[in-house]
Amino acid sequence: MLEFLLCAFFTILPDYLIKRYGFGRRWGQEITFFSMWYELRWGITLCIVLTLALITTIFYYHPSAINATPFYRTVTIMPEITGRVDEIYVTNSQIVQKGEPLFRLSDASQRAAVESARARVAEVDAQYATSTAQLAQAQGKVAAAQGEVDQALFDLRAVRDALKIDVDLVSTRQVEKVQNHVTEAQGKLDSAIAERDAVIAQLESVLPAQRSSATEALAQAITELDKTIVYAGVTGQLTQFVLQRGDVVNSMFRPAGILVPTESGPSGRKAVQAGFSQLSSLVVKPGTIAEISCLSKPFTVIPMVVTRVQPIIAAGQVVATDRLIDVRDHSRPGTITAVMEPLYENGMDGVMPGTTCMAVAYTNNHERLGSADLSSAQTLFYHVVDTVALVHAAGLRIRTIILPVQHLVFSSH
Repeated sequence: MLEFLLCAFFTILPDYLIKRYGFGRRWGQEITFFSMWYELRWGITLCIVLTLALITTIFYYHPSAINATPFYRTVTIMPEITGRVDEIYVTNSQIVQKGEPLFRLSDASQRAAVESARARVAEVDAQYATSTAQLAQAQGKVAAAQGEVDQALFDLRAVRDALKIDVDLVSTRQVEKVQNHVTEAQGKLDSAIAERDAVIAQLESVLPAQRSSATEALAQAITELDKTIVYAGVTGQLTQFVLQRGDVVNSMFRPAGILVPTESGPSGRKAVQAGFSQLSSLVVKPGTIAEISCLSKPFTVIPMVVTRVQPIIAAGQVVATDRLIDVRDHSRPGTITAVMEPLYENGMDGVMPGTTCMAVAYTNNHERLGSADLSSAQTLFYHVVDTVALVHAAGLRIRTIILPVQHLVFSSH
């Protein structure tokens, strides 16, 4: 309507003035409702053409989006294990800090597993003490056996020396007896050494492996015990948190509630995601100036700037299923998602996350007009493009004024 009225001021009004004062056509006599088209056909035709051209120019170079929302993230409160709620530390709608405990599940079996793992570690430590004593005993046996071997070898050398001096001094039976004693002593020494080596292997290999396994089992049991207490992963506000003692919480199908994280962006700035037409892909770019008007903050226009444009269109997403994709099933065109942030600090104060907003982006040719490479026609065209942005800005402000009335009076909700 604004575009038509603006164009009529430069087309229909001059045509009417010419007919009125140039040809004497008077309203209500020569110009009536039935003869209006014939008398003002040039002005009406030019007005329609100019209006269409103006609307096309405005909506292409200054696109608008009726779907703009400051989305926010939620965190599902969900334990890692399934269990029955035994104790609750917080209440619904409470602000919780990161790392604060929320509730605890029944932990009888986990505590029993921890005690069992600790007993196993203590058992291995006791085996260390026992094996150390066994090592000292084995080393003593080795020393005794070594002394017995040395004594037997000494006796054998004495018998052989006596045999060399006089054959009649030592009988063959005595020599064999001494040799058998040496062999027996050597066997006892080998047995003592083997026993000592077994104890050493027990201390150096078996027991360390058993203790490491017992320690890991203890750590695993403690981890499972820690899982019975659910903590807040981020700072935020609890919502839909209606747990009661005795409720069974499942890690997949029965969450405990939702945690809405507190916004902590730089200088309190919040992002708004707006969906623009695909025809605006060459216009909406990072750095583009925009304005929004939100339902949760009526009668307010907030200056914004586009900080990021999603490089893909969500409507083209493919999800693996057991059916082939038919392109006709995706006939609804997707939009270009642009992320906008307030142009000024604290610009989004008072705007509730998730609210419904309208957005308008403006093409700025100021730097291009400062270039000397443009022709006169191009300079005039870019001046017109920047000037007609006032129409869209005025339209946004008019919609901002009537938006509360529209929702309060004419809406059926």
